[in-house]
Amino acid sequence: MKKTVIIGATTNPARYAFTAAGMLSEYGHEIVPVGIKSGSVYGKEILQINKRPVITDVDTVTLYIGPQHQPQHYDYILSLKPKRVIFNPGTENAEFEKLVTDSGAEALEACTLVLLRSNQY
Repeated sequence: MKKTVIIGATTNPARYAFTAAGMLSEYGHEIVPVGIKSGSVYGKEILQINKRPVITDVDTVTLYIGPQHQPQHYDYILSLKPKRVIFNPGTENAEFEKLVTDSGAEALEACTLVLLRSNQY
């Protein structure tokens, strides 16, 4: 299955990033939660984004941080060498999408939850 890095991971069950972690796990995808807060989600420790954790063999990065918080993480996210970056609703960012496509990855404005439910993930 597809190793997916969740940028903006959270322990808050009211957030879509939390729901995505659960659905990705349920659908058999390996998740790597990355965020600013400590804790664990669906049995995986949230890695601290500011420490720029090394993650290998990344298929997908799914974004749950707004465009105003993305620029400081552009280089880090691109260093993961994902095959695609999903810009979930509210995270759309033309500047970063261009950087993603220029790096050779796919930039996809979509909802991870919908992609999973419709077997398009």
